[in-house]
Amino acid sequence: MGETTVKICPCLQTLWARMFNKSGDNGRSSSKCEDSLDSRTMANSVNNTSRYAAHSFNGAPQPSLSPESGIYRALWSFEARAEDELSFSEGDLFKVIDSTGEWWTARRIDRNGCTLATGIVPHNYLASGEADDAQPWFYGKMSRFEALNHLMSHKNSEGAFLIRLSETGNVGHVLSVKVDNCARHFKIYQTDGQFYMDRTSSFPSLQDLVEHYKSHRLASVERLGQACVRKEPEPLDLSHTTVDEWELPKEEFTLEDRLGTGFFADVFLGKWKNRINVAIKILKNNEYLNQREFYREVQILKKFRHRHLISLFAICTSSEPYYIITEYMEKGDLLDFLRGKEGMALDCACLVDMAAQVADGMCYLESQNSIHRDLAARNVLVGENNICKVADFGLARIIKDPFYLSDEKKIPYKWCAPEAISHGRFSNKSDVWSFGILLHEIMSYGGVPYPGFNTNEVYDQIIEGYRMPAPTKCPKFIFDIMLSCWSANPDDRPSFKDLKPDLENVNRYELA
Repeated sequence: MGETTVKICPCLQTLWARMFNKSGDNGRSSSKCEDSLDSRTMANSVNNTSRYAAHSFNGAPQPSLSPESGIYRALWSFEARAEDELSFSEGDLFKVIDSTGEWWTARRIDRNGCTLATGIVPHNYLASGEADDAQPWFYGKMSRFEALNHLMSHKNSEGAFLIRLSETGNVGHVLSVKVDNCARHFKIYQTDGQFYMDRTSSFPSLQDLVEHYKSHRLASVERLGQACVRKEPEPLDLSHTTVDEWELPKEEFTLEDRLGTGFFADVFLGKWKNRINVAIKILKNNEYLNQREFYREVQILKKFRHRHLISLFAICTSSEPYYIITEYMEKGDLLDFLRGKEGMALDCACLVDMAAQVADGMCYLESQNSIHRDLAARNVLVGENNICKVADFGLARIIKDPFYLSDEKKIPYKWCAPEAISHGRFSNKSDVWSFGILLHEIMSYGGVPYPGFNTNEVYDQIIEGYRMPAPTKCPKFIFDIMLSCWSANPDDRPSFKDLKPDLENVNRYELA
């Protein structure tokens, strides 16, 4: 009808374009409707009376999308970074053509199903129109500590909540609620198509359960408030064009503030094409670089994708000095963060949560048969909502003899496993020893390991059986984990696969 109206009355064309966002798109624009939804599907999409009534993400009611429609909705706005990418606004609708990888090919459509533009979009900006996924409070598969990080954002008020699918076993759906500046977690049971948290009140849908507890008490929760505010994700690459292109020209990057300096490199805040924040590590001296291993390792590391590992975006090696381009984390390294005002204000529960995040990232590296070799608080970076990501993994191996270069470098004996110091034997279990030291750093708010001992004394003390005492107010079970990481025999140390659930499944609300 709209196209006919425009033909009859051309003066309405501008108004029609504004109503349906037909202008200003990056990507291949189109007004064709041969890919549009059929009338039955659109009727379901617009007039669906399912118990899962969809809500917009700004509070205004929107027509719900049927599970059969295969339609996705944008959770955030996105500005295209390359020619074939699509810019879009929050709430825009998409029909996905190719969902391979992390950058999807999709058609942006109007509510009649007509194609407005076609291009490439980051998949983590979209949610499917299916019943649960369309709800602002449904977060999909998520661990307990991730839920905590989302809920504890200053943007969330008392009663903020989300529903997630637990990563633990067959727990299923969990309702997580912000109460008294901490979180409460309630398992949602499902039997015979009914959802409930106690047998006295059951509901045919999660939506009905949520609506009920918005006006009724749930244990210590007076009532549910607003859906937890979603943190806008960052695409895991600079753009879809850089996914497989790891060598980029220096001219695309600009240097800004210096973030830190080290023996091998200085680190700067920078921008890619004057629009995307990145961290730029500038290598000081290529004579320490094992060139062949460097290129090989970069190709491997660039493929690693995990929520608690820093993303390696690119390298610049056309001229010296070499650049290593990575994700930028605004709160800096964990050591300085813990010693600062914000870190010193954290309670024990938050400290254990940060340790669990590091263990999660290291568990992924372990599963990829990758060794860090220099795990320490200085090599963990902190972002918004105290998200922690392991940095510099794998890079120690591509620099010649990283722990024995010269007397000028402070050899990190205090973090090294004894077999790594004595025989250069690095493994996942030597990383576990280092994680025990890092755990001590966290629980002591950035304290120096082995206080009172100089660097040269540490190895002899360790061989003789000395182990650091527990930090002040450190829970016994956390200190027990440290001691297990410091077992003299590497085979007696836990794996990161063991450490991850040990730290995640703690009832951290009894720690404060």
